[in-house]
Amino acid sequence: MLGTGYEVLFRGNNMERIFSGLLVTVEIAIISVIISMIAGIILGIIMTSKNKLIRAVCRIYLEAIRIIPILVWLFIFYFGVTKLIGIHIDSFIISIVVFSMWGTAEMGDIVRGAITSIPKHQLESGMAIGLTRNQIYYHIVIPQAVRRMLPAAINLSTRMIKTTSLVVLIGVVEVLKVGQQIIESSILSNPQAPLWVYGWIALLYFTICFPVSLVSKRLEMKWAD
Repeated sequence: MLGTGYEVLFRGNNMERIFSGLLVTVEIAIISVIISMIAGIILGIIMTSKNKLIRAVCRIYLEAIRIIPILVWLFIFYFGVTKLIGIHIDSFIISIVVFSMWGTAEMGDIVRGAITSIPKHQLESGMAIGLTRNQIYYHIVIPQAVRRMLPAAINLSTRMIKTTSLVVLIGVVEVLKVGQQIIESSILSNPQAPLWVYGWIALLYFTICFPVSLVSKRLEMKWAD
């Protein structure tokens, strides 16, 4: 007898499995975001260097990450690098590495843009009154840069959470993979399973990402010049 659709979500331990998969998704996203924020701030400061070679290297890294799709980077590391070095690396770790690389590049560019957007006359005024370089950064650069980059950084976090769905293609058993497994085992008895399972997963993503996106928009409105 064919199922009624939504019951597939509550059959056996399907709901528990979905939330377990969601936890894996959230773990990858949170760890990657934390690494990206820290490393990205450092990269962004380095990108403001006056050394042309340093800026060129940073630009090459940034453009390589942006131009090459994240999925390709996942395949390169999971199927290529691991075979090259002859060491098996868990797909969970590969996911964190690749997403951290992407997040670091994007965050670095956000930080660079925030720092370089500060008018030069403010820095010159700080030097004129006798402030040291560190004092200028602490009292002038950092407070303004944080206000400029925070909404964009929050928006980046949302994008990273959504894009983690790609890790299913290298075998990570996250929420989308669990959903596929449930559908495959239920499709014959419940043709509507894909609609309900993917719909529920979409709602979970929305529930996580919407509040973060809302915070970003409110900060942009609050700190608008």
